[in-house]
Amino acid sequence: MEQELIEKKPQKQDRQPGIEAEMDPKPEYIKESYKASGKLSGKAALITGGDSGIGRAVSVHFAKEGADVAIVYFDEDEDAEETKELVEAEGRKCLLFRGDVKDSDFCKNTVEEVVAKFGKLNILVNNAGMQIPKKEAEAITEDQLEETFRTNIFAYFYFAQDALAHMHEGDCIINTTSVTAYRSSPNLIDYSSTKGAITSFTRSLASNLAEKKIRVNGVAPGPVWTPLIVSTFDEEKIKKFGSETAMKRAGQPSELGPAYVFLASDDASFITGQVIHVNGGEVVNG
Repeated sequence: MEQELIEKKPQKQDRQPGIEAEMDPKPEYIKESYKASGKLSGKAALITGGDSGIGRAVSVHFAKEGADVAIVYFDEDEDAEETKELVEAEGRKCLLFRGDVKDSDFCKNTVEEVVAKFGKLNILVNNAGMQIPKKEAEAITEDQLEETFRTNIFAYFYFAQDALAHMHEGDCIINTTSVTAYRSSPNLIDYSSTKGAITSFTRSLASNLAEKKIRVNGVAPGPVWTPLIVSTFDEEKIKKFGSETAMKRAGQPSELGPAYVFLASDDASFITGQVIHVNGGEVVNG
C-alpha cells in the first residue's frame, strides 16, 4: 500500500471533511492478514468519526473482534454506509448517527439511543476531529479557533460525560490525540493545541476514574493516510506526506486499528492514563 502512494499522485479534495470514497489511492482500513480472536466479544462501542480513515479502521477491527458498533459522522453518508456494510459483514450490528459533535444535545441524544438500542455502552472512542492549516498565527480567526476546539476537545468532554452515566467496571474510553501534541506543528497551531488538551484530558480523566475501574487511554497517530489529509493540505504537502518519519512514509489506518483493539480489550487491563504512539518512528517526549 505504501508503494502505491509513491506511484500514484494523490488527489486533493476541496471540502472538509474529506470523502474516503473519492480518495485515490484509497486508505487501507484492515490488513488481509489480520487475525481476530474475539477480544471484544459481546461489547458495544461508540466511535466518533467512525465512518472513514482511522475511525473506519477502528470500527471494522472492533466488529471483527466481536463488538457491535455505533458510528457518529458529520455528513459523509456514502462513507458511513460503506463502513456500516463492512461492520455488518462481520456479523455485528451497526448504528449510524449523522450530526455535529459540537452540539452537546446531539452527543447526549446519541449516547442515549446507543444504550437504548444495544442495551449497554462498554467502549467510547473519541476520534472525530478537524484541522485548518495556517502559515501565520495571526491568520487563525476567532471563529476557526472556536470551531477547532469545540470539535476536537469539547466534543470529547460531551461524549465522555454522557457515556459515563452508562459505563461500569471494565469499560473504557479511548481518545485519539496526535503526534502534534508532542512536537511542534507550526502550521497547525490551534489543532495541535487541542491535541495537547486531549492528552491532558486523557491522563486526568484516567486518574479520576481509576477507583471505578474504568480505563482511559489514548492513541497518538503520526501522519496517516486519511480523508482529513486530502481535504486540508495542498497538493505539494500531500505528495510528500509522511516522508518526514523515520520510515519515510505515511501510515495506513489499518496500522492504527490494532492499537485501539488492544486498549479496548482485557489485554490492557493494567493500563490507564497512557498514550500509544503509532507514528512511523518519530521521536516524541512526554
